[in-house]
Amino acid sequence: MASEQRYMDVNKYKSTMNSLNYGNVMAAAARDYQKEMMTKEAAANSRKKEALVSMDDLENDPDLEQIHRDRLLLLKKEQEKRQEMSRKGHGSITEIQEQDFLPEVTSAELVMCHFYHNEFERCRILDKHLALLAPKYFETKFLKIHAPDAPFFVHKLQVQVLPCLVFFRNGICFDRVVGFEELHGKDDFKTATLEMRLKAAGILRKKVKTEEEKDSEDEKEDAPSSNVRKGGFANGFDRPRQLGSDDETSDFSDEE
Repeated sequence: MASEQRYMDVNKYKSTMNSLNYGNVMAAAARDYQKEMMTKEAAANSRKKEALVSMDDLENDPDLEQIHRDRLLLLKKEQEKRQEMSRKGHGSITEIQEQDFLPEVTSAELVMCHFYHNEFERCRILDKHLALLAPKYFETKFLKIHAPDAPFFVHKLQVQVLPCLVFFRNGICFDRVVGFEELHGKDDFKTATLEMRLKAAGILRKKVKTEEEKDSEDEKEDAPSSNVRKGGFANGFDRPRQLGSDDETSDFSDEE
């Protein structure tokens, strides 16, 4: 019995020591964990302080302040330019009379003039598409003129088919779209088809795409290729190609 009692006391002692050792290990682990967390917290606080100091440095950086001032000045000038162009008719279709033709055509770098007849359906169709494009291409000036009321320029530009879009760069005629031949020859062509033809001619400047325009990318594959024809007051004008069956001749007759 005495031997058995001593064996139990030894086991109890070992168990107690093991418990004490386990407790010491856990306590040490807890201290290490706490120390590690405090180190991480100190590092995070240090990074925050550095970031705050960096932001203060940036805010007080004279070079960055100058860049910011220059950017604001540029935006202001662009806004003022846009407002001035809007007052001059950019961003919409402006109807003009014959006496206004030369001043209007020479008032901007890029000008597009639609020679139309108010009784021709295709002229009305083309107007609808141009009305959608004018606000999107602000640098190009969109004009329209009633062809029967502008006989001098109809003759000078040899406008023989309506509708006829004549393009000017710095007052010089350089290309045109006659009838709907280049627009698939159909009345239900897409605005994107006309847009691609005008871009190919260089009468429309590139612009930032909107989300709505990205949706029309697939339509652009159907756009016709451009056959740019040259012309101008100095070197004569191209005569239009063979009339399409639905295009109107420019004798401006009221007869059907």
